[in-house]
Amino acid sequence: MENKYGVIDLPGTYSLLAMTVDEEIARDFLLFGRPDVTVVIVDATTLERNLNLALQILEITARVVVCLNLMDEANRKGLKIDVDRLSIELGVPVVPTVANRGRGINDLVAVIAGVASGAIPTVPHRIVLQEEIREVLDEVVPLLEEQLRGLPNARWVALRLLEGDPRIREALERGEIGVSSQKDIWSRLSEEGRKVDVDSELADVLSLIDRESAAMQPPLHESLTASIYADATAIASRTVTTIEIAGVDWDSRLDRILTSRKLGFPIMFALLAGVFWITIEGANVPSALLAEGFFWLEDQMSLLFSWLGAPWWVEGVLVHGTFRGLAWVVSVMLPPMAIFFPLFTILEDLGYLPRVAFNLDRFFKSAGGHGKQALTMCMGFGCNAAGVISCRIIGSPRERLVAILTNVFMPCNGRWPTLILMAAVFVVAGFPSAVSSLVAASVLVLVTVVGIIVTFVVSALLSRTILKGESSFFALELPPYRRPQIGRILYTSLIDRTIFVLWRAVKVAAPIGALIWILGNVYIEGTSLMAHLANALSPMALLICLDGFILLAFIMALPANEIVIPTLIMGYMGAGMMMELGSTADLASLFAAQGFTVLTAISLMLFSLLHYPCLTTTLTIWRETGSVKWTLASNLIPLATALLVTFVFAQSAFLLGFG
Repeated sequence: MENKYGVIDLPGTYSLLAMTVDEEIARDFLLFGRPDVTVVIVDATTLERNLNLALQILEITARVVVCLNLMDEANRKGLKIDVDRLSIELGVPVVPTVANRGRGINDLVAVIAGVASGAIPTVPHRIVLQEEIREVLDEVVPLLEEQLRGLPNARWVALRLLEGDPRIREALERGEIGVSSQKDIWSRLSEEGRKVDVDSELADVLSLIDRESAAMQPPLHESLTASIYADATAIASRTVTTIEIAGVDWDSRLDRILTSRKLGFPIMFALLAGVFWITIEGANVPSALLAEGFFWLEDQMSLLFSWLGAPWWVEGVLVHGTFRGLAWVVSVMLPPMAIFFPLFTILEDLGYLPRVAFNLDRFFKSAGGHGKQALTMCMGFGCNAAGVISCRIIGSPRERLVAILTNVFMPCNGRWPTLILMAAVFVVAGFPSAVSSLVAASVLVLVTVVGIIVTFVVSALLSRTILKGESSFFALELPPYRRPQIGRILYTSLIDRTIFVLWRAVKVAAPIGALIWILGNVYIEGTSLMAHLANALSPMALLICLDGFILLAFIMALPANEIVIPTLIMGYMGAGMMMELGSTADLASLFAAQGFTVLTAISLMLFSLLHYPCLTTTLTIWRETGSVKWTLASNLIPLATALLVTFVFAQSAFLLGFG
């Protein structure tokens, strides 16, 4: 008979002391979710540090299996781990694995099933506490067990209460932890003709805990942390031996190069330029083929609607509005994403992104941000919404909010089509075709650098004004360099990222495509609604070296940044539908006829880089912050930044005689 198990992947963390959102989520699930088995993934190359988490989990639940992963890397570094001794020390099964090659996975599954069924018993190691703390627990734990039945682990709950954990205290007072024995006590006492206030008895226990906690010297948090580290160190010393390995330590050599002050940043920008160049070169042909196929399909749909005798406006809204908007988004977005995301995932899989965070850490610290903001910033390259979600890894609420409010300054996949097109059509127009792609890639790197600089500046301003506070420290563990897993890279980059982002864009592009068609086909006094709106925006647009149609295109592109260019083409051509031109030369001619210059292109790129987030990212920010105020700020701050930067650029160019 086969048993089925549901697997829940909790956020990765090194501790359960609830200093970050991820830690709190993991801890609360272990406590309130009552899992049948908890599998702790331990890095065999840093056993002592990873044991800190394992020991904390063993304080909560006895049904634990330790997965000792990266055994191949540990052997390569000369680390020999006595797995059987480690299992005895921890009191739970320990299974060695090399997950990326599938080694030990079957054994792990079998052990999990054994622990879940009770066939494999566990006697978990308990942290060796100081005598004073043990005496307090001996007094408090029985009182808690008397007042509340069903506590997952009364000893652990008592420790968290003594440490002053507000979340555990609130859960206890609301009855989320354990089942109150109030009914049983009332039943027993009513038979004896007596009454008692059970809630006040629980309050007395909590008051006792508060008094004992206040009297502890040093504070429990410091004592508990010291005890955990001491236990981890002792267990690691008894189970790990180091063997001298002959040969070159390539990890250390690469780190000295990739994280050096002289070479770290040039290498980072060179890799970024390489990714952009491959993306630009590789996306041209498939984008053209997709566009050709979609527009052929559009022609067939038009013939079908004509054959059915459908009204012209029905065909316009559904075919030339909705479908054409979808066709443009897919043909423009899919090829670059299908190239960019795998390349980005390769760098992630190699272990390079943590080195980027290491290089940028001191800059974020000086700006009042957090070093992990470098990682969330990198996630924003693909999708700002994903970058906002990744800000959960930042423990400090203040620094997490700074990261959320500034993530939009990283050019997401929806902005790349506009940036690439402006760079390729105008900025590099004077260069030979043989090097135009390389120059365009360099321009995109420069745009990215501008985004990074603005991120630092705005982070510093926020940290010194409305989000004042001290910068926190964090331990960044540089993982070993690993050979990329092609299968996982393709799945993660194409399914989890490319298809996810594309589907999101498709959902918002469909209705906006229909709206654009309506604005282009409804006329008032011989002028379309789109032209009326553009004329109203022109005075403000001219101050930043743009025009009304450009600003209108950005407003219409609030749901999906990908439709800025097709909307702009539609407005310039006075067409009743979003248009595509046959070549970049045709596009350059169209834009030039509207007074486009290199200054216009640069201003458009700056505005595209810095303006407010798309609707999906805005909704994500609202969900992550739970605040309307900060959601509005996440839109107003980048909009003000975009207007200020483009205004200063445009006016400076005019004063210098370039306008």
